[in-house]
Amino acid sequence: MGGFYIGKEKRARKAYGFDEVALVPGNKTLDPGDIDIKWKIGDINFDIPIIASAMDGVVDTNFAVRMGKLGGLAVLNLEGVHTRYENPTKMIEEIINSSNKEAIKIIQNIYKEPIKEELIEKRIKQMKKEKVITAVSCTPQRATHFGPIAQEAGVDIFIVQATVATAEYMSSKKKGLNIKKFCKGLSVPIIAGNCVTYQSAYDLMETGIDALLVGVGPGAACTTREVLGIGVPQVTATVDASAARDDYFKKSGRYVSVITDGGMRLGGDICKAFASGADAVMIGSAFARAEEAPGKGYHWGMATSDKNLPRGARVRVGTTGTLKDILYGPAKLDDGSQNLVWAIKTCMGYCGVANIKEMHEVEMVIAPAIKSEGKFFQHTQNLF
Repeated sequence: MGGFYIGKEKRARKAYGFDEVALVPGNKTLDPGDIDIKWKIGDINFDIPIIASAMDGVVDTNFAVRMGKLGGLAVLNLEGVHTRYENPTKMIEEIINSSNKEAIKIIQNIYKEPIKEELIEKRIKQMKKEKVITAVSCTPQRATHFGPIAQEAGVDIFIVQATVATAEYMSSKKKGLNIKKFCKGLSVPIIAGNCVTYQSAYDLMETGIDALLVGVGPGAACTTREVLGIGVPQVTATVDASAARDDYFKKSGRYVSVITDGGMRLGGDICKAFASGADAVMIGSAFARAEEAPGKGYHWGMATSDKNLPRGARVRVGTTGTLKDILYGPAKLDDGSQNLVWAIKTCMGYCGVANIKEMHEVEMVIAPAIKSEGKFFQHTQNLF
């Protein structure tokens, strides 16, 4: 067993996040215009490997349509305000106008409103009417109920998302979701998550899912790591899940895409996720800054509304530009938060790789000083 002793007979291994590693340029360079960053879920193809996360301050139907028309994918939360209220704008305004002290209580009260099946159907049809790939998510507890409703309404991709997802759930009081049975019951691609270990990733892939979400607690609005003390830094978590994907593919011949979910704000973070083995990334706070985002520069976690143990905060990220600016530029900021697509292609060009699959093989180094080395003036002048 690898790792270090952190006390008598207690071992722990070192795990790495985005700020602790760097990518090594290749022995050849490629024109960014020649780089292919397309990817797929099942038989559905996407121009860019970027997904907007199912958070109410980020994605509503209008945002999802815009994201789809720009070549990406945005996920609507079926347990959010958009399926609880016919007109959720007033509720969102109440959330973003509340004080820091009141925010959690107000969010909890707003999310007490029951979810309405007719609104699930209506929201999906609103997106499908615009001819974009439509994706929705819910927790495992509601998946059996909401899955068929969403499929009947015409959804293209269904996501089952929990703080920690495993192929097996044990309880003396309630029945868990049988993911294998659920996958067989729907005719659309299923994404499941979240997980951070090799074995849990491999077990979930064996249930028949089409893609896997990786990440516990790294999101800008998530407090799971503080509240529960659980999580694995995203580089290590992605590497481990990707190893499970590759081993599962060798055994089964079926490729399950790995999606790194959370912890990425800048282009460099996204590039490191791909080098760690990700096929795509899911991000929230970067898109919460878009003019089209319903939160108007505010962002809160999916578990913020939990009535027993909230694991999210409402954070202000500000509004910096349009969704097109963030994805395709031209960048108005120099911090790497805009023109993400060109940043990915430029990085891949410097690394000498032509597609995402080749990016998985790029050399990485452990580099805790990568963001501070030689940056004295930038840091003292608060440029970053």
